[in-house]
Amino acid sequence: MKSIDVFCVFPAAVDAMMGVGVVGKAIETGLVDYRSFSFRDYVDAGKRIDDSPYGGGAGMVIRPDVVARAFREVYGVPARQVREGRRVVITEPGGRLLTQGYAEEAAAGRDITIVCGRYGGIDGRVREHLCSEAVSLGEFVLSGGEIAAIALADAAVRQLDGVLGNSESLVGESFSGAGAIGPPVYTRPAEWDGEGVPGVLLSGDHAKVDEWRLRHSRRSD
Repeated sequence: MKSIDVFCVFPAAVDAMMGVGVVGKAIETGLVDYRSFSFRDYVDAGKRIDDSPYGGGAGMVIRPDVVARAFREVYGVPARQVREGRRVVITEPGGRLLTQGYAEEAAAGRDITIVCGRYGGIDGRVREHLCSEAVSLGEFVLSGGEIAAIALADAAVRQLDGVLGNSESLVGESFSGAGAIGPPVYTRPAEWDGEGVPGVLLSGDHAKVDEWRLRHSRRSD
């Protein structure tokens, strides 16, 4: 993966998080290319990006022709062809759960395009005919897919070579192997409000420290 594009209703929300920390630095230094696009830029003046759902129901649904036009104008090919060259992911509750393994898979694969739902969702033909797959953060409902897009982009970008100052930071962290959650971590002061740091971490004995960390790692539920 060398680039991430996000199509959504509120790109400024995604931009704000993508511009900070190690991910922001990776974008700034060119380790990964990031772009965001607003659906509102791909409708004619006075037109809406959404409409009421067929069959009735609450909420408004983002129109498939709007998403298709955005794809066509950004990539210069018919909208249906974009997923032939990129991993096109739509955010929706029924999608594949975003896990560490999924993030690593995404980072090692093709360039990513993320399509974010909002309001009452996106017309089902977008998922069926324009996207490669769907992704979800879990069994709960968000106001929009921008949060899921940020989570996927952040988790994938930090896997890329050169993004973290020390590549060993990826080894032993939470979910880096077999669903394990990393052990508790401590820093100065060694004594705080009557509470001390576990003595083994102050011992300088790296073998014992590694043993302690392994013993205090936890399994994810």
